[in-house]
Formats: sequence, structure tokens, C-alpha cells
Amino acid sequence: MSNSQNQCGLHRVVIVGGGTAGWLGAGVLAAKLSEKHSVTLIESPTVSSIGVGEGSWPSLRDTLLDIGINESEFLTLCQGAFKQGSSFVNWRKGGHHYHHPFTIPTGYNELDIHACWQAFASDMPYEDAFSLQSTMCAAGKAPKQIATPDYAHVLNYGYHFDATKLADLLKKHCVNKLSVEHVIGHIASVTSHPNGYIEKVVTECGQEVFGDLFIDCSGNNGLLIDKHFKVPWVPVKCAMLNDRAIALQVPYADNDNEIKSTTVATAQTCGWTWDISLQHRRGTGLVYSSQFTNEEQAKQVLIDYVCERYSDANEHELAFRTLSFEPGYRSKFWVKNCLSLGMSSGFVEPLEASAIAMVELGLRMLCETFPHNKDHMEIVSKRYNTRFEYRWERVIDFLKLHYVLSDREEPYWVAQRSDASIPDSLAELLKLWKYQSPSRLDLIENEEIFPSASYQYVLYGMGFTTLGPPLRLNEKDKRKALHLSETLQQTKNTYLQGLPTNNALLKDISNRYYNEQKHLHSHTQRQDYGNACASSEGDRATNLNNNTSSDKKDTSYGRIGFR
Repeated sequence: MSNSQNQCGLHRVVIVGGGTAGWLGAGVLAAKLSEKHSVTLIESPTVSSIGVGEGSWPSLRDTLLDIGINESEFLTLCQGAFKQGSSFVNWRKGGHHYHHPFTIPTGYNELDIHACWQAFASDMPYEDAFSLQSTMCAAGKAPKQIATPDYAHVLNYGYHFDATKLADLLKKHCVNKLSVEHVIGHIASVTSHPNGYIEKVVTECGQEVFGDLFIDCSGNNGLLIDKHFKVPWVPVKCAMLNDRAIALQVPYADNDNEIKSTTVATAQTCGWTWDISLQHRRGTGLVYSSQFTNEEQAKQVLIDYVCERYSDANEHELAFRTLSFEPGYRSKFWVKNCLSLGMSSGFVEPLEASAIAMVELGLRMLCETFPHNKDHMEIVSKRYNTRFEYRWERVIDFLKLHYVLSDREEPYWVAQRSDASIPDSLAELLKLWKYQSPSRLDLIENEEIFPSASYQYVLYGMGFTTLGPPLRLNEKDKRKALHLSETLQQTKNTYLQGLPTNNALLKDISNRYYNEQKHLHSHTQRQDYGNACASSEGDRATNLNNNTSSDKKDTSYGRIGFR
């Protein structure tokens, strides 16, 4: 990078690798950067994306909105469904289950909700004391109505989606509407300036692609951050024992029309299974440790699980995808003019769907501090590296929390909660939380990857005990807490009647999308159809749109999914 380039600015962004991370990056940057900037994405013609990350946080709503993709189009073309949180089954003995919903407890930022739960509602699960979302999930209800605007919500939600279809939709949108240059080819070589910054990459067919900022989205290959810059991988296998996964795409049985709106994580003897409901199929898989089981045993565990809902499943008909990974992250994420995103940056395991969220957070920080020149980039990259080292450590703490609180007695689970495997930072917090509930004082970043409300849902969902606070609730807080609790219970029937089922809403959205495409050039017909849809099943019962929220950003301490 010459001195003149340093003064003139960094205008050429080159992304190496496609998949969800690459095309999300291309979409966000092309949509947000000025007209002086260009975005080029180089994609291998033969290396396919992993395609099993099919769950997101509420933050993806903001990301898709920023990129300019219509929500109805996304849900329809990606066979998407609503995700309102995660459900955990059998992580403790005795048929135990609980939810980690995306809606924070009502009053969380004004009251000590844990103390209020203990004082007034200890006879019900923590997740239900000051939130209705778990109840709505159990009833199969959608988080909004057909008349609710795109990306707005009655109950906070993210998505389940077909990852391959999402990458295809993003690619089409980026190329056709955002002027992203799409180069198909293998990277054969990387050429550097004398100062070590990347000048260009060259494909096997000889095409040279020059750039000022290079983003490595090449997954496990790490073509730039690893192969070129040799940035070490920081392994975390001592804490995160899982290093294998098996994935299956499973059709619905003929008599099975339930589209769940949570990712269902079910503990097994040797790991845990995920179950993600899409419109056309389920995405399932088993995450496990090779220390405690082999691939054939793991496949049988997954088949046994799948057969509970799809009795015709057998190993010879279903196509397994086996994945091997080393949990960890880069010692640096941004080196010179190369930023790594996605699996080239880090990966631990799919529990709680943090992978795409980390990509989104990386893109958000990049956009908000996009460097003007080399001098600026040196400062920004240093801050980025510090911030994301902290975030990966918090991801590890939060995911490990789920295992530490289990009381299962199989060797796998005993090893997961051994003292030697618990990070010191988490061990200290667990000691602290015996005496006081998680709060913003424990998690001090302005955009925590998992806020204190998430820790409370997991802790108290798993039966953890925190002593009551030494300070008694004052009369004003008591009245407020009781009022909130009573109002929620009164609201429950309104939501049950007013919210459609997931199936019904997704069908309405799909019908609306195809009808709009059919009558794309007829505004009157589109408007008439939209008015007709407003009287669909859910809205005939009760209109909840006065309760919707479409705020782009939620700056409260307790937000979940940093929305």
C-alpha cells in the first residue's frame, strides 16, 4: 500500500469466499458504504459452504433490512420460519426442559426480576413469571400477525432458514441490486506490498483482483488469515469438548405439520441434538466429542432421535453430512489490511447460534469504524482485535454454562462439568451468582454477545439457586411487579387468540409474496390484497399491532440478540 493510497482512502473491498458470511458481508458493505467504494466477492466454483448454520438471532432482521431484502421474499425463497429462542430438553435428569426466549422479562431494566420471581411467582418457571413468549412457543404461535409490518414484531424473533438458499438469495440481491462484482475462481496466489499489506489476489485463470481491504470469508481454509498471514489458531478444547457434528435434512412425516418456533436442543448420552423447523423440512444434527463416541455410534444416536418424529427414517435413505472442527478462534482477527469473518475467524460449536451473530457484530463494527486510510486502519484493527477476543471469551463462558449446570451422569457430561474444564472467568461468576443474580454489572461491554437476561434464563431454567438480596423490595417495586405479573396473565389469552400459528402465518406470507410478484406492476391489486390479508385468521380474533415494535436498535442493557 503506497503512501498515496494511504492518503486517498481505502475504497476497494475484496471478499474472499461466499457462503452466508461472505454474502452477508458483501450485502452489508455494498448497501452502507459510499458510492466511492466498490465491493468484489471472489467465490470458488467447487468449494461449497458448510450450509448447516440455519438459525439466527433477532439481529438478522436489522441486517436483512439494511441490505434491502424484503422479509416476505426472504421467508418464502429461503423456506424460512420464525425463531423465538431455544428450547432445552433433558439437559438435566427427570425429563427436564426449559426455554431461553428472545423477549426479555417485562420490567427487567427497572426491577430485580429474579428477586420479584422469588417473592411473588416462585411456583412457576422463571421463564414464565414475567414473559409470555415461552407459552406462545409451546402453543405453536407465531411472533406476529400478517398485518404486522416487515421486520416488526409482537414478540421478538429471529429466523430458521435454509442456509444454501439464503446464500443464493443474498448473491442474487448483491449482484443485481447492489452492484457487487462477483468473480468465480480459485485463489492461486496472494501478492503483498513491501510493507506486508495485501495488494492483490490472483485466480488460477490469471485474473488479478486488486484491493485496499481484504475480508477472509473462506471458512476453515483461512486462505488469507491463515495460509498467507499465518495467524495462529487459539484452541479451546480444554473447555469446549465437542469437536464433531453430524447433520441430516429430514422431511416431515405425512401427519406432522408442526413448525416449531424454537431451536430444540436435546441432550443425548454423548452430546446434544439440534432440531430446526423449516417450511419444507427439518434440519437436525448431533454435536459430540470424539473422546466419548465414534462416528457410527453418533449416527445411530441421531437416527434414533429422528425416528421419534419421522418413523420411516433409516440410515440408508438419509444423507449424513459429517463435520470435524477444532473449537477456537484466531489470536488476531484483523491483520494489516485483512479482516477475517465467519469460520476463518473462529468457531466453537452451534449451541445458541452465535456464529452468524458474530459475523453481524463484526460487520457492524467494521461499518461504524470503516478506516479512511492505513493510519486509521491500524488504530481500528487494534480495537477490533481487543473487542472480539473479549467476545469469543464470553461466547465460551455462556455456552459452557449450559454444560456446567447439567446433572447428567454419563461420562461425557461428567467431563463437561469437571473443574479443569471450566474457564476461570465463568467459575468466578458462578460463585458470585450464588449470592446475587446476573446483571449488567457483570457484563460491561456496550454490546455484549449474551446479555445478563440470557444468563438468568439459563441459570434459573437449569435450577440454579441464588440467595435473595439483602435489600428488601420497597412497596413501590412490589406494586409494580405484581401489576406486571397480573397484566401478563390477563394478556395471555389475548395473545393466544390473536396470534396465528406458525404454519398459518408462513402460508399467508408465502401467498402474499407470490401474489405480489404476479401483480408486481399493479399497485391497486397489491393494495387490495394486502387489505384482504389483514383480516386473516390471527387478526380476525384480535389486532395486536399496537403492541408491535419496529425500532432499529434497542440500547437497553437487557436486550437479547443485540436488537
